[in-house]
This record gives sequence, structure tokens and C-alpha cells, in this order.
Amino acid sequence: MNQPKKPLPSLAEIEREVIAESREWGRQRLQERLQQLADESGEVFPPQPGQASSGQPAQRVRKRKTDR
Repeated sequence: MNQPKKPLPSLAEIEREVIAESREWGRQRLQERLQQLADESGEVFPPQPGQASSGQPAQRVRKRKTDR
């Protein structure tokens, strides 16, 4: 039986597919690396809710300009 040929994907479609695959690979690699660092330091990754040290968000400290 002669089946109709499927059209080839466009370059843009191939590019989107490859970019999506690379993003997923990067996400997995980042997760593995963070888990490795957490294991080495004895901490839990991902952090459990309420595990923050002070419970307060970090605040910027701005130095005052000295008078001239």
C-alpha cells in the first residue's frame, strides 16, 4: 500500500523542538547540581516551607553618602 508522505517539519519547528529539549535538559542538570550541593552541605533540596532562618525576606542595606 502506498501511504501519503508526511511533510518535513520546517526549520522553525525543528528549532523550537531542540530549544525545548535543551531547556528541559538544563532544568534537570540544574536540579541535579543543586541536589548534589545540598547533599554535600547536609541541607534539604528543595527547601521545606518554613525552613528559612529568620522568616524575614532579605533587605538591602544602603550606605549613606558622606558629606563633602
